[in-house]
Amino acid sequence: MNTLPDPHAARRFTLSGLAARWMGPATEAFVAPLLILVALYLPFAYFVVPASSVLHLSLFGINLIGQIMCFALLALALDLVWGYAGILSLGHGIFFGIGGYLMAIYLLNGAYAQTHVLPDFMQYMGAHDFPKLWTLLARLDVTVVATIAISAAVAGVFGFVTFRSRINGVYLSIITQALTYALMLLLFINDVGLGGNNGMTGFTQFAGHPISDTGTQIGLAIASCLLLVLAYLGVRYLTRSAFGRALIAVRDDEARMRFLGYRTHTLKLIAWCLSAVLAALAGMLYVPQVGIVNPTIVSPQLSVEIAVWVAIGGRGTLVGAILGAILVNGIKFWLTAELPAVWPFILAGATLLIVVCFSHGVWGTFKAAVGSDKGERR
Repeated sequence: MNTLPDPHAARRFTLSGLAARWMGPATEAFVAPLLILVALYLPFAYFVVPASSVLHLSLFGINLIGQIMCFALLALALDLVWGYAGILSLGHGIFFGIGGYLMAIYLLNGAYAQTHVLPDFMQYMGAHDFPKLWTLLARLDVTVVATIAISAAVAGVFGFVTFRSRINGVYLSIITQALTYALMLLLFINDVGLGGNNGMTGFTQFAGHPISDTGTQIGLAIASCLLLVLAYLGVRYLTRSAFGRALIAVRDDEARMRFLGYRTHTLKLIAWCLSAVLAALAGMLYVPQVGIVNPTIVSPQLSVEIAVWVAIGGRGTLVGAILGAILVNGIKFWLTAELPAVWPFILAGATLLIVVCFSHGVWGTFKAAVGSDKGERR
């Protein structure tokens, strides 16, 4: 009796077949444990590993890792709406800035309670009392809730108006970038009361601990890693659910989804608000690690860079967005110290190369090359 040959039999025993199995969904699940290991390694590398060892991490290195994890979370937030809903936002710096400025207000509350001295920018503007409204953010838990609520509200208002009006594609991207630029110009004005061009600094403590203390900085870096893990697992579960499949369908053919009776603007609005919240939380953790917040946090340049990270890693893969942010920013921190004048040209060249030669990004192209692309990205 003749039987048809199994078309997958040979593939199981080839290098390509093994790579395909290694690059499958099960492998992507190991991203979370890997990030947890990084978080656990940070205190070990600082306190236990000898300073003479190449595996030792200085406090500066740990701080950079914490910042990169915040950028990875920011890239993950954009990938949710760009990769799965087809919404290219060039203004996610707005939400990143909302989280950063609200965290700065919380930190200045702590500094004022400790020193009873007004921040420098308030003294420069002739203020005599600490703003009463700012005292509402004197507690960390209240600040976190306020950040989630405000970022979701801002995203909700903008998303409701644009998605209901069926503004899509390049028009939506232009609007988001224009709003980002307008907000940056607004924050440069001293009368707004948020530090103007110099921004807000002078932070002394975080959650009752000295912000410059070694344990505090390591704790913030660990918190950045763990928040990225939780966000990745949550978004991964969401994109593999019925909601995620509906979102992908909206991305691929929104008109047909509307014809089938789906409220496509609602689906996009939910994803948009969730993405905004993740970006705002990334901004919250970023500011105490850099020690300052100023209008550049919402600059159009940063918002464009976020899209570059996602494009380099692989849009619509989640893992690719995280990988792209880590790779680009890791190389950026290194090259800005070694070759500061050349770094922008290297980034531009790398972006052009990947867009032309690897249209699906590094992770997406590699998955497609080994035959394991499950259609998450198109």
